[in-house]
Amino acid sequence: MRIRILYFAALAEQVDCRSEELETNAASASELIEVLRARGDPWRSAFDSRIQIAINQHLARQADSLGDGDEVAFFPPVTGG
Repeated sequence: MRIRILYFAALAEQVDCRSEELETNAASASELIEVLRARGDPWRSAFDSRIQIAINQHLARQADSLGDGDEVAFFPPVTGG
């Protein structure tokens, strides 16, 4: 399946990529993260447990399923106050 991936904020800077199209067999967000981590550093260190995920512009969890044509966004945790 083909998905579009968006990277935001410091995460985009760390991996030096804002977006990409990827052909993958990853069935879930967690499997997609493992595919990206397998690229080695800086990808491995960028995708730690604190990463936030949105699938088709809705906040998601790592266990959530992916489908053909989905848009997956990754961004660092947001703090506020």
